[in-house]
Amino acid sequence: MNRLGFLSGAIVIASLSLAGIGRADTMSYADAVTALAKDCGSDIKKVCKGLNLGNNQIQDCLQKNEGKVSPTCTSTLGQVTASIQQRQAAQTGFFKICAHDAAQYCGGVKGEGNILACLLKSKRVDNGKCNQAITDAGWR
Repeated sequence: MNRLGFLSGAIVIASLSLAGIGRADTMSYADAVTALAKDCGSDIKKVCKGLNLGNNQIQDCLQKNEGKVSPTCTSTLGQVTASIQQRQAAQTGFFKICAHDAAQYCGGVKGEGNILACLLKSKRVDNGKCNQAITDAGWR
């Protein structure tokens, strides 16, 4: 099988895997780094040597050099990127998504961290979107 066919297959598999990420817990930052080190370590050494992890330097390098990167790394990078983006979106949107539950079960509680702690302790939070946002944000 040629590299293009193999890469196309990897992209299809990654796309199918990403569809499942929406329902699963998001990946922690530590798990993301571990997955990238495992599946992309040799590619990073080969095409992105000397770059720092910050400011998306490694991600940009791997994407820019996609033709030189293994299909496994390409797939893992896609999964990690999607999961981290979902985690960041959940963290950013949490208070808006959970505003009703916070008002209903944590009235009078001040401060975002305290409201989160209250919602985590409350067994009555029944808003599926709020529960999912807490999980996706990595707070449960």
